[in-house]
Amino acid sequence: MTRPRTRESYETRLERVTDYLYRHLDEDIRPEHLAEIACLSPYHWHRIYSAMRGETLGITIRRLRLQRAADRLANTGATVDVVADRAGYSSADSFARAFKDAYGQTPAAYRTTGSHARFKSAAETRDVTGFPVTIETLPCVRCASIPHSGPYMEIDRAMARLFGALAARDLVAADQKMIAVFYDDPDLVRVGDLRSRACSPVTDDVAFGPPLEVAELRGGLYARLRYQGPYADMKNAYRWLMGVWLPRSGYEPDDAPVFEAYLNSPRQVPATALLTDIHLPVKLP
Repeated sequence: MTRPRTRESYETRLERVTDYLYRHLDEDIRPEHLAEIACLSPYHWHRIYSAMRGETLGITIRRLRLQRAADRLANTGATVDVVADRAGYSSADSFARAFKDAYGQTPAAYRTTGSHARFKSAAETRDVTGFPVTIETLPCVRCASIPHSGPYMEIDRAMARLFGALAARDLVAADQKMIAVFYDDPDLVRVGDLRSRACSPVTDDVAFGPPLEVAELRGGLYARLRYQGPYADMKNAYRWLMGVWLPRSGYEPDDAPVFEAYLNSPRQVPATALLTDIHLPVKLP
């Protein structure tokens, strides 16, 4: 078996683990069961996972559970006790300590004063200041991609598959860019039917096959809003961009999907330091 095929086999096994984690985050997860899912020795599978994913299994589970908890705090009315329990914490105090360590605030403070609250307030008061938007002309970009169906907050599943597939083909550069394209309005489409796509730019001469698909990012005018903070907070940023900024901008939305460009990674920086460029396709009337 050639080296790329061997790497691809390991990536496929770890993708099964990632899919299982997302489906069972609210449940008790046993490492020995994950070894069975990966079809790897229980003595060695975790070291393989850590080496290939860049973080331990425990850190992955904690990060994903707290990310889901942040989404529930920002976008639902669930009590802190309920959110803590569903995140796998035996008490609200232990959850509060873990959450503050990751997000810089207690759960209660985050719910009322997190980055989502600033955009929510600006949207409610129709305040167009404070969040600079840049108009840019971007070229058409060819990408390798993997589609995703379901909650937008779980696009990371497709991102992991995409990165693994690129790595298996030795197509990952030191500055490899990761992008997500979102096709549906989450306020109109059922969560399970939402369509999105994980993308990464590649040159025209790069050839690849399944599971990678070719996708092209539209060239043309975009309004770019740079957002700093947890991914869970971004819903109100979109509402401000489209409901407050756009009607006063002199532009109209163009017939193409929104995409996000991720400037750093939750595996590398705290959630509060995440940087995302939201790109809204626009045109002059």
